[in-house]
Amino acid sequence: MTEKIIIGIDPGTNIMGYGVISIVKKKMTLLCIDELILHKLDSQALKLKKIFERTLSLIDMYHPDELAIEEPFYAKNVQSMLKLGRAQGVAMAAGLLREIPITEYLPKKVKMSITGNGNASKEQVEGMLKTLLNLKEFPTKHLDATDGLALAVCHFLNSNNNTSGGVKKSYTGWSSFVKNNLKRIDQ
Repeated sequence: MTEKIIIGIDPGTNIMGYGVISIVKKKMTLLCIDELILHKLDSQALKLKKIFERTLSLIDMYHPDELAIEEPFYAKNVQSMLKLGRAQGVAMAAGLLREIPITEYLPKKVKMSITGNGNASKEQVEGMLKTLLNLKEFPTKHLDATDGLALAVCHFLNSNNNTSGGVKKSYTGWSSFVKNNLKRIDQ
C-alpha cells in the first residue's frame, strides 16, 4: 500500500493557509489544516522568513511527495501583488530546497476542480472540501486554511485524472525552475 502526501499552500503576507492530505488507494485523508498568522509582524522581511520556516517545518514533518501552491495572479494594486509574489517565492524556495515537486494552480482552476464552478465562493469550496474529506467541521475559522487545503485536493484530483488542463507550471528542483523561468532571471 503506497501512501502519497500532498501539501497545499495559499501564501499571503497576512495569513498563509495550508493543508496536508494523505492518499492511500485513491482515498484522501486530512492530516493537517492550519494557518500562519503574520499580520502582527511589522517587517516584511520577517514575514517572509516565517513563511519560509513554516514551509520547511511542514515539509520536514510530513515528508510530502508533492507541493501545490497558488499561482500568482494579476492584482490592481502593484504593491499587494509584489508582496504576494514574494510570499509565493519563499514558500516555493523552501520546497525547492527540499527537492519537492511543486505545481502552481490558478484560483479559478482550484475552485473548478473542487466545486465544478470556477467562480465559486470560498464558503462553497469549504463546504465541498468537507464533503470530499468526509468531515463535519474544520478546526480553523480562517478560509485561508481551507484555500491551502483546496490546493492539495485540487492537485490530487488533477493528478488522479491525469489531466493537465489549468496546471500552469511544475518544478522538480532548482534546475527545472530556472529552465522554465529564463525570462525571470537577469542575464
